[in-house]
Amino acid sequence: MTIQVFGHKSPDTDSTGSAIVWAWYLNEVKGEAATPVLLGEPNTEAAFMLKRWGFEKPAIIADVEADAPVVIVDTNNPAELPASINSADIRAIIDHHKLVGGLETKGPIDITVRPLACTATIMHDLMGTDADRMPEDIKGAALTCILSDTLEFRSPTTTPHDRAVAEKLAIDLGLDIADYAAEMFAAKSDVSAFSDAELIRMDSKEYEVDGTKFRVSVLETTAPEIPLGRKDSLMETFKTVQAEDGVDQVLLFVVDILKEEATLLVPNDLVKAVAEKSFGATVEGDLVVLPGVMSRKKQIIPNLKV
Repeated sequence: MTIQVFGHKSPDTDSTGSAIVWAWYLNEVKGEAATPVLLGEPNTEAAFMLKRWGFEKPAIIADVEADAPVVIVDTNNPAELPASINSADIRAIIDHHKLVGGLETKGPIDITVRPLACTATIMHDLMGTDADRMPEDIKGAALTCILSDTLEFRSPTTTPHDRAVAEKLAIDLGLDIADYAAEMFAAKSDVSAFSDAELIRMDSKEYEVDGTKFRVSVLETTAPEIPLGRKDSLMETFKTVQAEDGVDQVLLFVVDILKEEATLLVPNDLVKAVAEKSFGATVEGDLVVLPGVMSRKKQIIPNLKV
């Protein structure tokens, strides 16, 4: 059977691109039939990557069949994976997030979790010298993933190794990193076609703190005025998303890539308390700016308090 390679729900650039990169490696280097798939519509930056490098959008699947061979990338969290994931035949996990627990496998598998900013960086390392065999489109996908997850090296998750791999790929492709990243971020910032609920869920993870279930959403943009101009309708839509998704509260952070800061929408006293306890902020009104906060994985999730 063909191995399905996929990342998390609400697929971002790394989750989309790394599935494509690893499926190529399994097919072309390891000689194993594999195909990338998605667990939802890719975000605007991931869609840009697909078009820029000439990929067809991978098929979107709702669930996995029992005993279907799969490789999981860019997550190890069952909440971000198909409902039947534990009935599938998980062959490998490649990730850069903390271990969550809850996945079950049919037998021993290859698991690689490394403290790097991007799954594609890990894949480049795992390939070894075979990485040199990557064609231009696969190198382009890998570079896009790294620049996305590091926010062009601005994110505190960035390591020197992520940067070195990205710079090598850019040289191979004849690309100027600053120019290419500007194209990427412009695509990411164009959210005009999305509903409020789609924006909230576009780059979002569920996380529980002391019994309170949060949907922690991030919008990374070079034009923060666009989503912030919709703050009233976004905060009203929080209620709908909370009811539909079974969470207690939405936390929406609008990350200004260029200013290197996040703005948290504050619809009520619960979120006000979270902002003050978690980030030492003083909240006045329905917005609070958090200087230097850019990473959900490293700066937001680990600091959340209720």
